[in-house]
Amino acid sequence: MWRSLTRVRRCEGTFDMPRVVPAVIRALDVLELFLDCPQLSARQVMERLDLPRTTVHELLVTLEARSYLISVPGQPVQYRLGMPLFQLGAAFAGRLDLVREAQGVARDVAAACDEAVHVAVLDGADVIYLVKFDSTHPVRMVSGVGLRLPAHCTAVGKVLLSALDQADLDVVLLKDPLPGMTPDSITDPDLLRDHLNRVRAEGVAVDIGESDTAMRCVAAGIRDHTGAIIAGMSLSAPIIRWTPQVQVEWTGLVREGAAVLSARMGYRAQPR
Repeated sequence: MWRSLTRVRRCEGTFDMPRVVPAVIRALDVLELFLDCPQLSARQVMERLDLPRTTVHELLVTLEARSYLISVPGQPVQYRLGMPLFQLGAAFAGRLDLVREAQGVARDVAAACDEAVHVAVLDGADVIYLVKFDSTHPVRMVSGVGLRLPAHCTAVGKVLLSALDQADLDVVLLKDPLPGMTPDSITDPDLLRDHLNRVRAEGVAVDIGESDTAMRCVAAGIRDHTGAIIAGMSLSAPIIRWTPQVQVEWTGLVREGAAVLSARMGYRAQPR
């Protein structure tokens, strides 16, 4: 559903667009090669982009003239990214706003499934909800922006806890006792640690009545430009609408929503 929705919007946005400039596209293709390689020679650029030698030479000379690339003397000459790209990246990063970006993505995910979607961050041993889009169903989750809950009792919180290093996680797990919200909350530190290991391996967490016996939830992590998980996105629904089939569907939906938001926060997934 999310892919279809995204594809439709991209197609809609292409109507009446001015023609793209091939030379600019090629220049951007050259620069994007350096996302995976710190230095490249003209021949390597030519081979990876399958462009003529003359075209590559002109592109490299132009980018070097504007300092977007810097030549490193040697045999052969190598090129690396220049300072203007750092300045542009820093300017972009300084304008990133998690809440603003999350609102648009969460809205689309909620529209695709007509269930509640949240974006939350970790604050100590708790999660705080920053963004919420509700479903239109009369029976739905009761929550709100600013709500604070024990992280280990929620799907989004477990995703965030699974990203902590050992020392920070110990601070949470050694809290005595771990509070529970329902009889199904995981309050045993050893059981919780094992559970978080599975969450870390799978990349998603599920709340099966651990924060509210009548609700089910699935969550995935949101990464920033460094690859660190800085927030989580969750999709919640009452147990009456939660079936094995929709759990699979909604897990895929929340994974993709989190991936879209991660990309907007500067994260670039490594190719497999």
